Amino acid sequence: MKKLFFLLSFFTIFFSCNTTTNKSIKNEENTIKNEFAIIIHGGAGTILKKNMTPEKEHAYMAKLEEAVRVGHAILKAGGTSRNAVMKTIQVMEESPLFNAGKGAVFTHEGTNELDASFMDGKTLNAGAVAGVTSVKSPIELAMKVMTDSDHVMLSGKGAAIFAKEKGLEIVDPSYFYTERRFKSLQRIKDKANTELDHDDKKAAFYDADIKNSKFGTVGCVALDKDGNIAAGTSTGGMTNKRWGRIGDAPIIGSGTYANNLTCGVSSTGWGEYFIRGQVAYDISAQMEYQNKSLKQATSDVIQNKLTKLGGTGGVVALDKSGNMSFEFNTAGMYRASMNDTGKLVVKIYKK
Repeated sequence: MKKLFFLLSFFTIFFSCNTTTNKSIKNEENTIKNEFAIIIHGGAGTILKKNMTPEKEHAYMAKLEEAVRVGHAILKAGGTSRNAVMKTIQVMEESPLFNAGKGAVFTHEGTNELDASFMDGKTLNAGAVAGVTSVKSPIELAMKVMTDSDHVMLSGKGAAIFAKEKGLEIVDPSYFYTERRFKSLQRIKDKANTELDHDDKKAAFYDADIKNSKFGTVGCVALDKDGNIAAGTSTGGMTNKRWGRIGDAPIIGSGTYANNLTCGVSSTGWGEYFIRGQVAYDISAQMEYQNKSLKQATSDVIQNKLTKLGGTGGVVALDKSGNMSFEFNTAGMYRASMNDTGKLVVKIYKK
């Protein structure tokens, strides 16, 4: 009897200690690692060092650092993640280096059609715009849709009217013209004309676009000192796009998602696949329903699920504890981050 009592006491103490240890580990995992943090991307694709001049590489690195520092300064001063995301993306929208705002690619008709989305992780409120042609800052317009309307997505002329009513800066469409992007459109069209028979040309323009485009979408996710996450994405879409094509960037759950319970995500890549896979939301859902870490979720969605679908691209993501993830299945992704200690990371290539 004494032996039985001893054994029961031993197992009770053992399992009690083991449970305490597990709780300790769980609590450790939930400890805030960064009081605030910010992470950005400037697009993913076939970005190889051998194709990059030192001058161009320096220009990208400098602009990424400039953008991420703008948002970081806002967060450090106690500003909101929403403001940090918007101001950071605007730096990239105003640069011709990225496929967003000033550097937007051209449609088949030789115009620039801009898309953007914004989401607040605290309220799950969101705003998005598609096919805008005269609003200088699409990300600001997306945020205005979120804060000043009852809707989530506005498009085309209606979005432009809303922008004017809200006092946003309107520019002549020629503002978005850059020689570099226009020449890219001409190269794709010339290639299509050279390789295809007349009867096949019309149907294949879109295929030629997909095969030759570079994805330069910009995006940002931030966590502020109040524990609120915000995410935003802005893009010019895909070179040579036709028929009013809209990609993943303005679609909540595909190009952008934010939830204070889990994480914030901004996507870049072949939009059709990001839409089919609801990539941004899937990362959050895996964290919420499968208890995965940010790294586990981003890796599974990009390296496994998206890749199996045939999609290419990547995401930047940041969880409620300030952990960050750059995840992409392409040769490179323009990216940068800063945490609450001011540690700066700026990278372009996979290695």
